[in-house]
Amino acid sequence: MTMKHDFPKKYLTDGFTLIELMVTIAVAGILMGIGIPSFSQLITSNRLTTNINELVTSLTFARSEAIKRGQPVTLLKTGAEWESGWTVFTDLNGNGVLDNGDNDILLKNYAALPSNYTLRSTPGYANSLTYQATGISQNGSFVLCDNTDGNNAPEANTAKVAIINSVGRVRMGMDTDNDGIPEKDGGEISSCTTSPFT
Repeated sequence: MTMKHDFPKKYLTDGFTLIELMVTIAVAGILMGIGIPSFSQLITSNRLTTNINELVTSLTFARSEAIKRGQPVTLLKTGAEWESGWTVFTDLNGNGVLDNGDNDILLKNYAALPSNYTLRSTPGYANSLTYQATGISQNGSFVLCDNTDGNNAPEANTAKVAIINSVGRVRMGMDTDNDGIPEKDGGEISSCTTSPFT
């Protein structure tokens, strides 16, 4: 005995036509084409901010430890350049070297930045930066760049500048003309690797 199925007619006509499906895919493609570059730029910007914040945090930490302990605290780069990482330690004789014999104490190690980043300083911080017991330091700056393209030049939204004043406080370089490149001493930085970054 054969059973006859009587489906309501509306179930036989519901669904997508090929044209509707193609239009939907085309619209989705356009939206992704617009959204993915913006999302990628957001990720790049967030990574840059995270890495400069790590530097600023370490500078603030070193300054507060110098004041709290009443003795000099030094940041010392651990490789040829600052992007290789750095250490923070008490520096009783202020020589910029971690001396175990002088009872210097290692406070914190900071790992290397991602391989496409450069972190360079003004000449005064060529190897190290020392905060005195009062929290003062030599003034200068650091430039962090996402140098993925390898041209060593800051481009829109690929660089940050941390400026340290003579009392040891850190501030970020501004972008007063809103072109995505930070400024230092009234001029935009023009290099990611060559000081004085103006």
